[in-house]
Amino acid sequence: MITSINNFLSDSGKGMKRSAIREILKLLQKPGMISFAGGLPAPETFPVEDLKGITLEILEKNGPESLQYGTTEGDPLLRKMLVERHNSQGLNIGIENLIITTGSQQALDLIGRIFLNPGDYVLCGLPSYLGGLNAFSAYGAKLKGISLDDNGIRPDELEETIITLRELGRKIKFIYVIPDFQNPAGITLPNSRRLEVIELAEKYNLLIVEDSPYREVRFEGEPQKLMNELDTTGRVITLCTFSKIFAPGFRVGWVIGNPEILDKLAMAKQTADLCTSTFVQKIIARYMEKGLLEKNLKKTIDLYRVRRIHMLNCFNKYMPEGVKWTKPHGGLFLFVTVPEHLDTDKILCKAIEKNVAFVAGSTFFCNESGHNTMRINFSYSNENDIETGVKRLSDVIREELKGI
Repeated sequence: MITSINNFLSDSGKGMKRSAIREILKLLQKPGMISFAGGLPAPETFPVEDLKGITLEILEKNGPESLQYGTTEGDPLLRKMLVERHNSQGLNIGIENLIITTGSQQALDLIGRIFLNPGDYVLCGLPSYLGGLNAFSAYGAKLKGISLDDNGIRPDELEETIITLRELGRKIKFIYVIPDFQNPAGITLPNSRRLEVIELAEKYNLLIVEDSPYREVRFEGEPQKLMNELDTTGRVITLCTFSKIFAPGFRVGWVIGNPEILDKLAMAKQTADLCTSTFVQKIIARYMEKGLLEKNLKKTIDLYRVRRIHMLNCFNKYMPEGVKWTKPHGGLFLFVTVPEHLDTDKILCKAIEKNVAFVAGSTFFCNESGHNTMRINFSYSNENDIETGVKRLSDVIREELKGI
């Protein structure tokens, strides 16, 4: 029997780390735990009854076809409907510009696979989505963080970083941005800032990976254009998903981009899973055909709006002086900053003892900073749990401020 597998692991295998967020989700099993940790949609938004009928309908009308292998690029009807939906919202794409993936997380992995060599640089926000950072790091990428201001990633610092890295002989492959209700910061880039980032990508011949899982979960304000819509040179790759607007358990996402890039993504996907579940894709397509996606999405947005308002009110009511938080116009998260001398990694341990969980903000910073920040989810918990959880968390922070 082997004593260790380390001698067999590849360099990337040795460098893999468990997701801190996935690990924290295990705490949900603890009795009495209120979790603000995961980016979990509310179970109340899942259209179980509608899906029962549609599932039976698919099996009765398209049984053998729905249970067979499908094309790597995705179910033709689903792709067609997604293209039409995006075009009605401002894009001008054809079916050749869109492929289906097994969640947008697979898309992040495939992008890493086709673009990144060990030592290549990815420019990302400080902070930024952990799943993206881990996906790129797995292929040996170096992550270079760019500060965010109230309008998102800072173009001045972005350009300075590009120039500095190139002077050092470093190779930069792409800029990774989450332009709408950024995870974890909750910031949305205005159109003017999106154009600035695109102009820099054009100037220095870089790709842009636009991760857009939260775009449609908007409670207030005017929607900004997809960066893909503003792009005129085919360098923006947009990632979308049904996870936050429908059902994460289906694990279906899609990528919009230059057909040449999508062709490479399809080749990489063929070695990963051959195709995304045919059965699930056909269920989603039928659900959309019936007009149920838009109807259910409206209910979801209305529910999350109420929960966000309630959480903000609870923060105003209970949080001690010196704690600050964002007030996002959409998405699933608040981003909280405590006084600099506090460490939210340590606060998390004490919070768990009080049966409330969050994600320590340092998880999202590729430069090991952010130790006085935390991400708080408001979509999953009901209003009673939100109030109880915020009160527990406030008590823990207050004790830390007093040095207890």
